[in-house]
Amino acid sequence: MSTQTKERPDVSTDETTDDDAPKVFHYVKKNKIAESAVMGTHVVALCGEVFPVTKSAKPGSPVCPDCKKIYEGLRKGD
Repeated sequence: MSTQTKERPDVSTDETTDDDAPKVFHYVKKNKIAESAVMGTHVVALCGEVFPVTKSAKPGSPVCPDCKKIYEGLRKGD
């Protein structure tokens, strides 16, 4: 009897860097941002990512491509 080991490619979806700054920023509902920052609750981004708000995006910050695509497809006021 022998065992075989299958190698899997690294499929980690970790979106943080070593300094705890996210690699990309996500679109979330405005009214949930402050609540998450103060209370530590989790928010759900347009792409489905669930996380607590820990950093504020600055102009020119990289945006999650899935969130951006979904946001651009929304009608104004949605």
